[in-house]
Amino acid sequence: MKSIVRRATVVTAAMSTGLVLAACGAGDSSGTDDGPVQLTFQALAFQPESIEANKEIIEQWNADHPDIQVEYLQGDWASVQDQLVTAFEGGTAPDLVHYESSYLQDFADRGWLLDLTDMISDEMKDDIRDGAWDAVTFDDSVYAVPFLLDAQVIFANKALLDQAGIEVPAPDDPWTWDEFAEISRKLSDADTYGVAWTLKDPANRILNLALNFGGEFFTESDGASEVVFGDAEKEVLQRIHDQLYVDQSAAPEAIGMGGSDPLPGFFDGQYALLPKGIWFRQQIMDQAPEGFEWVTIPALKGESQTQAAAPQTVSIAAETEHPEEAMAFLEYLLNAENQATLAKGDWMIPASEGAAENEVLTETPDWPVAAASGAILEQAPFQTVRGYEEWKNKVANPAIEEFFANSLSMDDLGSKLVDEGNAILERYQR
Repeated sequence: MKSIVRRATVVTAAMSTGLVLAACGAGDSSGTDDGPVQLTFQALAFQPESIEANKEIIEQWNADHPDIQVEYLQGDWASVQDQLVTAFEGGTAPDLVHYESSYLQDFADRGWLLDLTDMISDEMKDDIRDGAWDAVTFDDSVYAVPFLLDAQVIFANKALLDQAGIEVPAPDDPWTWDEFAEISRKLSDADTYGVAWTLKDPANRILNLALNFGGEFFTESDGASEVVFGDAEKEVLQRIHDQLYVDQSAAPEAIGMGGSDPLPGFFDGQYALLPKGIWFRQQIMDQAPEGFEWVTIPALKGESQTQAAAPQTVSIAAETEHPEEAMAFLEYLLNAENQATLAKGDWMIPASEGAAENEVLTETPDWPVAAASGAILEQAPFQTVRGYEEWKNKVANPAIEEFFANSLSMDDLGSKLVDEGNAILERYQR
Protein backbone atom coordinates (compact mmCIF):
# COMPACT_ATOMS: atom_id res chain seq x y z
CA MET A 1 0.00 0.00 0.00
CA LYS A 2 2.72 2.46 0.94
CA SER A 3 4.33 2.00 -2.46
CA ILE A 4 1.01 2.94 -4.04
CA VAL A 5 0.11 6.00 -2.04
CA ARG A 6 3.58 7.45 -2.38
CA ARG A 7 2.86 8.01 -6.05
CA ALA A 8 1.28 11.32 -5.14
CA THR A 9 2.91 14.16 -7.02
CA VAL A 10 5.14 16.60 -5.20
CA VAL A 11 2.86 19.48 -6.13
CA THR A 12 -0.26 17.75 -4.84
CA ALA A 13 1.44 16.65 -1.63
CA ALA A 14 2.69 20.17 -1.03
CA MET A 15 -0.75 21.65 -1.60
CA SER A 16 -2.32 19.10 0.73
CA THR A 17 0.29 19.65 3.41
CA GLY A 18 -0.02 23.39 3.07
CA LEU A 19 -3.76 23.19 3.52
CA VAL A 20 -3.47 21.12 6.69
CA LEU A 21 -0.94 23.50 8.14
CA ALA A 22 -2.98 26.53 7.21
CA ALA A 23 -6.09 24.99 8.69
CA CYS A 24 -4.36 24.54 12.01
CA GLY A 25 -4.18 28.29 12.65
CA ALA A 26 -7.08 30.25 14.10
CA GLY A 27 -6.50 32.98 11.51
CA ASP A 28 -6.72 30.79 8.40
CA SER A 29 -8.78 32.10 5.52
CA SER A 30 -10.55 28.95 4.36
CA GLY A 31 -13.99 30.44 4.99
CA THR A 32 -16.07 32.29 2.43
CA ASP A 33 -17.58 35.75 2.36
CA ASP A 34 -20.79 34.15 3.61
CA GLY A 35 -19.13 32.74 6.71
CA PRO A 36 -17.10 29.66 7.64
CA VAL A 37 -17.02 26.49 5.56
CA GLN A 38 -19.60 24.10 6.99
CA LEU A 39 -18.87 20.35 6.98
CA THR A 40 -20.95 17.43 8.22
CA PHE A 41 -19.45 14.28 9.70
CA GLN A 42 -21.67 11.25 10.25
CA ALA A 43 -20.26 8.94 12.94
CA LEU A 44 -21.40 5.46 13.89
CA ALA A 45 -20.06 5.55 17.43
CA PHE A 46 -22.59 3.86 19.72
CA GLN A 47 -20.88 3.39 23.08
CA PRO A 48 -21.21 6.47 25.31
CA GLU A 49 -17.45 6.85 25.75
CA SER A 50 -16.93 6.72 21.98
CA ILE A 51 -19.69 9.22 21.21
CA GLU A 52 -18.24 11.62 23.76
CA ALA A 53 -14.74 11.19 22.30
CA ASN A 54 -15.97 12.05 18.80
CA LYS A 55 -17.81 15.11 20.02
CA GLU A 56 -14.85 16.38 22.05
CA ILE A 57 -12.51 16.06 19.06
CA ILE A 58 -14.94 18.00 16.88
CA GLU A 59 -15.45 20.63 19.58
CA GLN A 60 -11.69 21.18 19.80
CA TRP A 61 -11.37 21.38 16.01
CA ASN A 62 -14.15 23.95 15.79
CA ALA A 63 -12.55 26.04 18.51
CA ASP A 64 -9.18 26.01 16.73
CA HIS A 65 -10.55 26.47 13.20
CA PRO A 66 -13.26 29.13 13.14
CA ASP A 67 -13.26 29.17 9.32
CA ILE A 68 -13.96 25.41 8.98
CA GLN A 69 -16.78 24.24 11.21
CA VAL A 70 -17.82 20.60 11.53
CA GLU A 71 -21.27 19.38 12.55
CA TYR A 72 -21.55 15.97 14.23
CA LEU A 73 -24.29 13.69 12.87
CA GLN A 74 -25.21 10.50 14.72
CA GLY A 75 -25.56 7.44 12.51
CA ASP A 76 -26.86 3.98 13.36
CA TRP A 77 -25.16 0.71 12.40
CA ALA A 78 -28.54 -1.01 12.09
CA SER A 79 -29.79 1.27 9.31
CA VAL A 80 -26.69 2.95 7.91
CA GLN A 81 -26.45 0.94 4.67
CA ASP A 82 -29.90 1.91 3.39
CA GLN A 83 -29.54 5.42 4.77
CA LEU A 84 -26.24 6.05 2.98
CA VAL A 85 -27.39 4.57 -0.33
CA THR A 86 -30.44 6.85 -0.22
CA ALA A 87 -28.30 9.86 0.71
CA PHE A 88 -25.71 9.25 -2.00
CA GLU A 89 -28.34 8.64 -4.66
CA GLY A 90 -30.23 11.75 -3.58
CA GLY A 91 -27.17 14.01 -3.38
CA THR A 92 -27.59 14.62 0.36
CA ALA A 93 -24.70 12.57 1.76
CA PRO A 94 -22.62 13.95 4.66
CA ASP A 95 -19.26 15.42 3.68
CA LEU A 96 -17.45 12.79 5.78
CA VAL A 97 -18.76 9.29 6.34
CA HIS A 98 -17.82 6.78 9.04
CA TYR A 99 -18.39 3.19 7.90
CA GLU A 100 -16.43 -0.03 7.47
CA SER A 101 -14.21 -1.24 4.70
CA SER A 102 -16.26 -4.13 3.31
CA TYR A 103 -18.79 -1.73 1.76
CA LEU A 104 -16.31 0.70 0.23
CA GLN A 105 -15.69 -1.07 -3.07
CA ASP A 106 -19.35 -0.89 -4.03
CA PHE A 107 -19.58 2.77 -3.02
CA ALA A 108 -16.38 3.58 -4.91
CA ASP A 109 -17.59 1.75 -8.03
CA ARG A 110 -20.72 3.92 -7.99
CA GLY A 111 -18.63 7.07 -7.86
CA TRP A 112 -19.84 8.10 -4.42
CA LEU A 113 -16.47 8.37 -2.66
CA LEU A 114 -13.59 10.74 -3.25
CA ASP A 115 -10.27 9.21 -4.29
CA LEU A 116 -7.94 10.23 -1.47
CA THR A 117 -4.73 8.74 -2.89
CA ASP A 118 -3.00 12.04 -3.57
CA MET A 119 -4.52 13.91 -0.63
CA ILE A 120 -3.22 11.89 2.31
CA SER A 121 -0.14 13.28 4.05
CA ASP A 122 3.07 11.26 4.20
CA GLU A 123 2.89 11.31 7.99
CA MET A 124 -0.49 9.58 7.97
CA LYS A 125 0.56 7.11 5.25
CA ASP A 126 3.55 6.01 7.26
CA ASP A 127 1.75 5.86 10.62
CA ILE A 128 -1.09 3.53 9.62
CA ARG A 129 -0.51 -0.20 9.23
CA ASP A 130 -0.09 -1.54 5.68
CA GLY A 131 -2.80 -4.17 6.14
CA ALA A 132 -5.30 -1.48 7.05
CA TRP A 133 -4.44 0.58 3.96
CA ASP A 134 -4.83 -2.52 1.78
CA ALA A 135 -8.41 -2.92 2.97
CA VAL A 136 -9.40 0.53 1.65
CA THR A 137 -7.45 0.40 -1.63
CA PHE A 138 -9.20 -0.63 -4.84
CA ASP A 139 -7.61 -0.49 -8.29
CA ASP A 140 -4.66 1.40 -6.77
CA SER A 141 -6.92 4.14 -5.37
CA VAL A 142 -7.53 4.86 -1.68
CA TYR A 143 -11.13 5.63 -0.75
CA ALA A 144 -10.96 6.00 3.03
CA VAL A 145 -8.68 6.38 6.01
CA PRO A 146 -8.82 3.28 8.24
CA PHE A 147 -8.77 3.85 11.97
CA LEU A 148 -10.33 1.08 14.11
CA LEU A 149 -9.48 -2.61 13.82
CA ASP A 150 -11.05 -5.66 15.42
CA ALA A 151 -9.70 -9.17 15.96
CA GLN A 152 -11.38 -12.37 17.07
CA VAL A 153 -10.09 -13.43 20.49
CA ILE A 154 -11.55 -15.52 23.35
CA PHE A 155 -12.76 -14.31 26.72
CA ALA A 156 -12.51 -16.73 29.61
CA ASN A 157 -14.00 -17.11 33.07
CA LYS A 158 -10.75 -16.97 35.04
CA ALA A 159 -12.10 -18.92 38.02
CA LEU A 160 -13.09 -21.84 35.77
CA LEU A 161 -9.66 -21.85 34.11
CA ASP A 162 -7.98 -21.91 37.52
CA GLN A 163 -10.19 -24.74 38.78
CA ALA A 164 -9.26 -26.83 35.73
CA GLY A 165 -5.56 -25.98 36.05
CA ILE A 166 -5.48 -24.27 32.66
CA GLU A 167 -2.90 -21.54 32.17
CA VAL A 168 -3.62 -18.37 30.21
CA PRO A 169 -1.49 -18.40 27.04
CA ALA A 170 0.81 -15.50 26.18
CA PRO A 171 0.28 -13.54 22.94
CA ASP A 172 3.45 -15.08 21.46
CA ASP A 173 2.38 -18.63 22.35
CA PRO A 174 -1.34 -18.87 21.49
CA TRP A 175 -3.54 -21.94 21.69
CA THR A 176 -3.90 -23.93 18.51
CA TRP A 177 -7.36 -24.90 17.36
CA ASP A 178 -6.64 -28.46 18.52
CA GLU A 179 -5.64 -27.23 21.97
CA PHE A 180 -8.75 -25.06 22.08
CA ALA A 181 -10.97 -28.07 21.33
CA GLU A 182 -9.25 -30.12 24.03
CA ILE A 183 -9.53 -27.32 26.61
CA SER A 184 -13.21 -26.78 25.74
CA ARG A 185 -13.85 -30.45 26.42
CA LYS A 186 -11.93 -30.26 29.69
CA LEU A 187 -13.97 -27.26 30.86
CA SER A 188 -17.31 -28.94 30.10
CA ASP A 189 -19.33 -30.66 32.81
CA ALA A 190 -22.94 -30.99 33.91
CA ASP A 191 -23.19 -27.28 34.75
CA THR A 192 -20.86 -25.68 32.21
CA TYR A 193 -20.24 -25.73 28.48
CA GLY A 194 -16.63 -25.21 27.54
CA VAL A 195 -17.46 -22.62 24.90
CA ALA A 196 -20.37 -20.49 23.66
CA TRP A 197 -20.17 -19.72 19.94
CA THR A 198 -22.61 -16.90 19.17
CA LEU A 199 -23.35 -17.48 15.50
CA LYS A 200 -26.06 -15.07 14.46
CA ASP A 201 -25.14 -13.69 11.00
CA PRO A 202 -21.91 -15.72 11.05
CA ALA A 203 -20.49 -15.31 7.52
CA ASN A 204 -18.00 -12.52 8.15
CA ARG A 205 -16.72 -14.27 11.24
CA ILE A 206 -16.35 -17.67 9.60
CA LEU A 207 -14.59 -16.26 6.53
CA ASN A 208 -12.33 -14.33 8.86
CA LEU A 209 -11.34 -17.35 10.97
CA ALA A 210 -11.05 -19.58 7.89
CA LEU A 211 -7.91 -17.67 6.99
CA ASN A 212 -6.22 -19.55 9.86
CA PHE A 213 -6.21 -22.59 7.56
CA GLY A 214 -5.82 -20.83 4.23
CA GLY A 215 -9.57 -20.81 3.54
CA GLU A 216 -10.29 -17.99 1.09
CA PHE A 217 -13.81 -18.80 -0.23
CA PHE A 218 -13.16 -16.79 -3.40
CA THR A 219 -10.81 -17.02 -6.33
CA GLU A 220 -10.26 -14.49 -9.07
CA SER A 221 -9.41 -15.01 -12.73
CA ASP A 222 -9.23 -12.29 -15.38
CA GLY A 223 -10.91 -9.87 -12.98
CA ALA A 224 -13.89 -12.16 -12.32
CA SER A 225 -14.53 -13.62 -8.85
CA GLU A 226 -15.92 -17.08 -8.14
CA VAL A 227 -16.89 -18.82 -4.90
CA VAL A 228 -14.80 -21.85 -3.95
CA PHE A 229 -15.44 -24.39 -1.20
CA GLY A 230 -12.66 -26.87 -0.61
CA ASP A 231 -11.00 -28.52 2.37
CA ALA A 232 -9.46 -25.25 3.63
CA GLU A 233 -12.82 -23.49 3.61
CA LYS A 234 -14.45 -26.39 5.51
CA GLU A 235 -11.89 -26.54 8.31
CA VAL A 236 -13.25 -23.99 10.81
CA LEU A 237 -16.87 -24.83 9.96
CA GLN A 238 -16.24 -28.51 10.75
CA ARG A 239 -14.35 -27.77 13.96
CA ILE A 240 -17.13 -25.62 15.40
CA HIS A 241 -19.77 -28.12 14.24
CA ASP A 242 -17.87 -30.90 16.00
CA GLN A 243 -17.78 -28.89 19.22
CA LEU A 244 -21.56 -28.57 19.00
CA TYR A 245 -22.57 -32.09 17.98
CA VAL A 246 -19.63 -34.46 18.55
CA ASP A 247 -17.77 -33.15 21.60
CA GLN A 248 -20.88 -31.37 22.92
CA SER A 249 -18.51 -28.87 24.46
CA ALA A 250 -20.23 -25.90 22.78
CA ALA A 251 -23.58 -24.57 24.04
CA PRO A 252 -26.32 -25.26 21.45
CA GLU A 253 -28.52 -22.43 22.75
CA ALA A 254 -25.80 -19.87 21.99
CA ILE A 255 -25.68 -20.40 18.22
CA GLY A 256 -28.62 -18.06 17.63
CA MET A 257 -27.21 -15.36 19.90
CA GLY A 258 -25.49 -12.12 18.96
CA GLY A 259 -24.08 -9.06 20.69
CA SER A 260 -24.13 -9.25 24.48
CA ASP A 261 -26.75 -12.03 24.61
CA PRO A 262 -24.39 -14.64 26.12
CA LEU A 263 -23.08 -12.46 28.93
CA PRO A 264 -25.57 -13.55 31.62
CA GLY A 265 -24.60 -17.19 31.02
CA PHE A 266 -20.92 -16.30 30.90
CA PHE A 267 -21.11 -14.46 34.21
CA ASP A 268 -23.12 -17.30 35.75
CA GLY A 269 -20.53 -19.94 34.84
CA GLN A 270 -22.67 -21.63 32.19
CA TYR A 271 -20.03 -20.90 29.54
CA ALA A 272 -16.30 -20.97 30.29
CA LEU A 273 -15.02 -19.52 27.02
CA LEU A 274 -16.60 -16.87 24.83
CA PRO A 275 -15.10 -16.15 21.37
CA LYS A 276 -15.73 -12.50 20.44
CA GLY A 277 -14.09 -9.43 18.99
CA ILE A 278 -11.49 -7.57 21.04
CA TRP A 279 -13.97 -4.68 21.44
CA PHE A 280 -16.11 -6.94 23.65
CA ARG A 281 -13.83 -6.13 26.60
CA GLN A 282 -15.92 -3.01 27.11
CA GLN A 283 -19.19 -4.95 27.27
CA ILE A 284 -17.74 -7.33 29.86
CA MET A 285 -16.37 -4.52 32.00
CA ASP A 286 -19.65 -2.61 31.91
CA GLN A 287 -21.87 -5.58 32.74
CA ALA A 288 -19.77 -7.93 34.86
CA PRO A 289 -20.99 -8.46 38.43
CA GLU A 290 -18.72 -7.36 41.24
CA GLY A 291 -15.88 -9.79 41.81
CA PHE A 292 -16.16 -11.55 38.44
CA GLU A 293 -12.68 -12.37 37.08
CA TRP A 294 -12.15 -12.63 33.35
CA VAL A 295 -9.18 -12.74 31.00
CA THR A 296 -8.57 -12.30 27.27
CA ILE A 297 -7.12 -15.29 25.40
CA PRO A 298 -5.11 -14.46 22.24
CA ALA A 299 -6.37 -15.32 18.76
CA LEU A 300 -6.27 -19.04 17.94
CA LYS A 301 -3.69 -20.48 15.58
CA GLY A 302 -4.23 -22.95 12.77
CA GLU A 303 -1.60 -22.89 10.05
CA SER A 304 -1.38 -19.23 11.05
CA GLN A 305 -3.23 -16.68 13.20
CA THR A 306 -4.13 -14.58 10.16
CA GLN A 307 -7.41 -12.73 10.27
CA ALA A 308 -8.99 -10.19 7.97
CA ALA A 309 -8.30 -6.51 8.46
CA ALA A 310 -11.79 -5.09 8.14
CA PRO A 311 -11.27 -1.63 9.62
CA GLN A 312 -13.77 1.01 10.42
CA THR A 313 -13.07 3.92 8.13
CA VAL A 314 -13.80 7.54 7.32
CA SER A 315 -14.37 8.54 3.70
CA ILE A 316 -15.12 11.83 1.97
CA ALA A 317 -18.20 12.03 -0.24
CA ALA A 318 -17.34 12.69 -3.88
CA GLU A 319 -20.09 15.31 -3.98
CA THR A 320 -18.65 17.43 -1.19
CA GLU A 321 -18.20 21.08 -2.09
CA HIS A 322 -15.17 21.37 0.19
CA PRO A 323 -12.82 18.41 -0.41
CA GLU A 324 -9.64 20.15 0.80
CA GLU A 325 -11.24 21.34 4.03
CA ALA A 326 -12.79 17.90 4.57
CA MET A 327 -9.38 16.29 4.14
CA ALA A 328 -7.81 18.72 6.60
CA PHE A 329 -10.38 17.76 9.21
CA LEU A 330 -9.98 14.06 8.41
CA GLU A 331 -6.21 14.26 9.01
CA TYR A 332 -6.90 15.90 12.36
CA LEU A 333 -9.69 13.52 13.37
CA LEU A 334 -7.52 10.46 12.74
CA ASN A 335 -4.09 11.63 13.84
CA ALA A 336 -2.27 9.30 16.24
CA GLU A 337 -3.43 11.03 19.42
CA ASN A 338 -7.07 11.17 18.39
CA GLN A 339 -7.04 7.61 17.08
CA ALA A 340 -5.88 6.46 20.50
CA THR A 341 -8.80 8.32 22.09
CA LEU A 342 -11.29 6.86 19.60
CA ALA A 343 -9.88 3.35 19.96
CA LYS A 344 -10.20 3.60 23.73
CA GLY A 345 -13.80 4.75 23.34
CA ASP A 346 -14.65 1.61 21.35
CA TRP A 347 -12.09 -0.71 23.00
CA MET A 348 -10.64 -1.57 19.62
CA ILE A 349 -7.18 -1.58 18.00
CA PRO A 350 -6.07 1.64 16.29
CA ALA A 351 -4.79 1.40 12.74
CA SER A 352 -2.20 4.00 13.73
CA GLU A 353 1.01 2.47 15.03
CA GLY A 354 1.71 5.64 17.01
CA ALA A 355 -1.70 5.45 18.66
CA ALA A 356 -1.05 1.86 19.75
CA GLU A 357 1.77 3.11 21.97
CA ASN A 358 -0.35 5.76 23.69
CA GLU A 359 -0.82 5.23 27.44
CA VAL A 360 -4.55 5.82 26.97
CA LEU A 361 -4.56 2.32 25.46
CA THR A 362 -1.61 0.61 27.10
CA GLU A 363 -3.28 0.97 30.49
CA THR A 364 -6.50 -0.78 29.40
CA PRO A 365 -7.17 -4.42 30.47
CA ASP A 366 -5.28 -7.06 28.48
CA TRP A 367 -3.82 -4.48 26.08
CA PRO A 368 -0.83 -6.74 25.19
CA VAL A 369 -3.31 -9.24 23.69
CA ALA A 370 -5.10 -6.49 21.76
CA ALA A 371 -1.84 -4.99 20.50
CA ALA A 372 -0.54 -8.37 19.32
CA SER A 373 -3.83 -8.96 17.50
CA GLY A 374 -3.21 -5.95 15.32
CA ALA A 375 -0.16 -7.63 13.81
CA ILE A 376 -2.10 -10.64 12.45
CA LEU A 377 -4.56 -8.64 10.37
CA GLU A 378 -4.29 -8.46 6.59
CA GLN A 379 -6.50 -8.00 3.57
CA ALA A 380 -8.63 -11.06 2.80
CA PRO A 381 -9.84 -12.12 -0.68
CA PHE A 382 -13.49 -11.57 0.19
CA GLN A 383 -12.86 -7.89 0.89
CA THR A 384 -12.36 -7.07 -2.80
CA VAL A 385 -15.18 -9.19 -4.27
CA ARG A 386 -17.85 -7.21 -6.06
CA GLY A 387 -21.21 -8.53 -4.90
CA TYR A 388 -19.83 -9.91 -1.64
CA GLU A 389 -22.36 -8.12 0.56
CA GLU A 390 -25.31 -9.53 -1.39
CA TRP A 391 -23.77 -13.02 -1.34
CA LYS A 392 -23.17 -12.72 2.39
CA ASN A 393 -26.66 -11.49 3.27
CA LYS A 394 -28.75 -13.57 0.86
CA VAL A 395 -26.79 -16.82 0.75
CA ALA A 396 -23.94 -17.22 3.23
CA ASN A 397 -25.50 -16.02 6.49
CA PRO A 398 -28.70 -18.12 6.25
CA ALA A 399 -26.92 -21.20 4.86
CA ILE A 400 -24.18 -21.20 7.51
CA GLU A 401 -26.81 -20.69 10.23
CA GLU A 402 -28.65 -23.78 8.90
CA PHE A 403 -25.41 -25.75 8.97
CA PHE A 404 -24.72 -24.86 12.59
CA ALA A 405 -28.33 -25.70 13.47
CA ASN A 406 -27.54 -29.17 12.05
CA SER A 407 -30.25 -28.86 9.42
CA LEU A 408 -27.89 -28.64 6.44
CA SER A 409 -25.01 -30.96 5.55
CA MET A 410 -21.54 -29.74 4.69
CA ASP A 411 -22.02 -30.80 1.06
CA ASP A 412 -25.35 -28.98 0.80
CA LEU A 413 -23.82 -25.92 2.44
CA GLY A 414 -21.06 -25.93 -0.17
CA SER A 415 -23.57 -26.25 -3.01
CA LYS A 416 -25.55 -23.27 -1.77
CA LEU A 417 -22.50 -21.09 -1.23
CA VAL A 418 -21.03 -21.91 -4.64
CA ASP A 419 -24.03 -22.29 -6.95
CA GLU A 420 -26.25 -19.54 -5.57
CA GLY A 421 -23.24 -17.40 -4.81
CA ASN A 422 -21.78 -17.50 -8.30
CA ALA A 423 -25.15 -16.62 -9.79
CA ILE A 424 -25.06 -13.44 -7.71
CA LEU A 425 -21.44 -12.60 -8.49
CA GLU A 426 -22.00 -13.05 -12.21
CA ARG A 427 -24.42 -10.10 -12.23
CA TYR A 428 -21.72 -7.84 -10.80
CA GLN A 429 -19.21 -8.84 -13.49
CA ARG A 430 -21.29 -8.14 -16.58
